[in-house]
Amino acid sequence: MEQTRKRPLEGVRVVEMGQLLAGPFTTSILGYFGAEVIKIEPPEKGDPIRGWRLTENGTSYWWYSIGRNKKSVTLDLKSDKGREIAGKLIEKADVLVENFRPGTMEKWGLGPELLREKNPSLIYTRISGYGQDGPYANKPGFASVCEGFGGFRHVNGFENEAPVRPNLSIGDTLAAIHAALGIAMAIIERHNNTDGLGQIVDVALYEAVFNLMEGVVPEYSGCSAIREPSGTTVTGIVPTNTYRCADKKYVIIGGNGDSIYKRLMHAVDRVDLAEHEEMQTNAGRVVHQDTIDQAIGQWCLAHSSREIIDILEAERVPVGPIYNAQDMFEDPHYQARGLFEKVEINGRELEIPAIVPKLKSTPGKTDWPGATLGEHTESVLAELLDLDQAGFAQLKEEGVI
Repeated sequence: MEQTRKRPLEGVRVVEMGQLLAGPFTTSILGYFGAEVIKIEPPEKGDPIRGWRLTENGTSYWWYSIGRNKKSVTLDLKSDKGREIAGKLIEKADVLVENFRPGTMEKWGLGPELLREKNPSLIYTRISGYGQDGPYANKPGFASVCEGFGGFRHVNGFENEAPVRPNLSIGDTLAAIHAALGIAMAIIERHNNTDGLGQIVDVALYEAVFNLMEGVVPEYSGCSAIREPSGTTVTGIVPTNTYRCADKKYVIIGGNGDSIYKRLMHAVDRVDLAEHEEMQTNAGRVVHQDTIDQAIGQWCLAHSSREIIDILEAERVPVGPIYNAQDMFEDPHYQARGLFEKVEINGRELEIPAIVPKLKSTPGKTDWPGATLGEHTESVLAELLDLDQAGFAQLKEEGVI
């Protein structure tokens, strides 16, 4: 059935001033759910992410995903005229997203106090490594560093080894999700109050990571316990681990519920451990973790990953493989859930990831892949700032666009 209801953010205009990942992924989420996103880029090369990692004809595959549903407008923000035009665009926006180092926007005359004088309803969203205040606010805040400072890297890896980094910029992505959440809440707050005023949304990469730390803080505060890295397990929860199989693949098994544990141990032919009095609760299983893991590990080494998954799923024990990109593409559940969207680039088809969450009545969608640099400069400036052809030509000649 054709969608007739508007997406939740239709009618919301967003100006994006940022580059690389945290700011741009924030606006990818907003645009996917209907917002009009105007992305301001440097005139010569645009957002550096256009050329990152694997490319085709000089443009990264990643760009077509993170740049989706955005209007690309080029402006030289180092010039007075470029900053003036940016300010005028923001005056007509509902939301601004920027991820420069704190103080940069103020230096350009585009700080929140000045902009909100002309646009009081503006939701001014700021993403940085350490937030807009505090003693570390002006430090460079890359995701890799902030993942360590926020506590994630300490618990990720193996005891007495260097902390492990996943091959992803998790800090950036988490910050973007938190920023999108903050913007959504600010829009609701603005709607609920009669003054119609916007507010500042302040997102720090390290705080987005810190938000994932579960019981780490109260455990330390309550009994001075510092959670350490635990390899492929989770401290204090047994059994939950990754096990090698006969076909040299790995499976993840989560058998830490009391009844699940019994079913798991019966399935691996260890009735003695299944019925062991001390192992009927998680606290007792923690004491015997090595024995339990060894039993499961030996059983897994005697079976292929497919056999293990079939046996344990039949016993209603949480189990699953570890997927790479090819596995995801080939899995029918990924396909059934619509996690890949097809766009056309260079005359051929490219699949990019859908963005969740799924809204049944008003789902998000990709309207177009990442635009060419400056593709919408003329149309946006004409529509919002009444710029005519002569003005456009002059700006181009001056290098402002």
